[in-house]
Amino acid sequence: MEHGWQGDRIRLVPLHRERHFENAWQWINSPVITEWLLAGDFPMTRLAESDWFDSVSHKSESEIFFAIETLDGEHIGFSGIHRIEWRHGVASTGSMIGRQDLWGQGFGTENVRVRTHYAFEVLGLRLLTTSYLEGNEASRKMQLRNGFVEVGRWPNRFWKRGAFRDEVLMALTREQWRENARNAD
Repeated sequence: MEHGWQGDRIRLVPLHRERHFENAWQWINSPVITEWLLAGDFPMTRLAESDWFDSVSHKSESEIFFAIETLDGEHIGFSGIHRIEWRHGVASTGSMIGRQDLWGQGFGTENVRVRTHYAFEVLGLRLLTTSYLEGNEASRKMQLRNGFVEVGRWPNRFWKRGAFRDEVLMALTREQWRENARNAD
C-alpha cells in the first residue's frame, strides 16, 4: 500500500481498523511496551480500545493520528500530532513503537523526522512540543536527534511503576528544524 508520508524505511498512514486495531489493543496491554507511557497501567478491554480507536479515526481539527508502517506495509507503531492550536501554530506530539524487536534501530527517530516534516511543511505549524518521563533514555535520544531541546521540567509530575517521575518538556521550532536540516546537508 503506497500512501501516507514516507521516510527511508517507514511511512505514516491513516489508521485502518483491519490492519492496526489488534496491535493497538495488544500493545496498550503490554507492561513492557507501556513502561514509559502514561497509558498502560490499567487493563484496556477490547471494547474500550475499540471506542478509542473509533474516536481517533474520525476527522478532527485538533488531532491527527497515524499508524507507523514499514515500507513493506508492516505495522510497527503509532504517531500523532495532538492539541493543534491553528491560531498559534502550535501542537504537541507523541509516538509509540510497539514492535519490541525493532526498538533501538532508528524507527522512532525516523518517525519523528517524517512527522515533523509533515507538521511544519504540510500543516504550516511553527512550534512542536513533546515530553517524556525522566529515565526514558530512548525517547530522550530520539527527540534530541531530531533537534528538540529541553525547555523545562515538571518535578515528580507523574506516578509510574513505583516512583514519581519528572515530566521533561521538549520543544522544536520550524526555524530550528530548518537550520538543523541545512546543517545536516
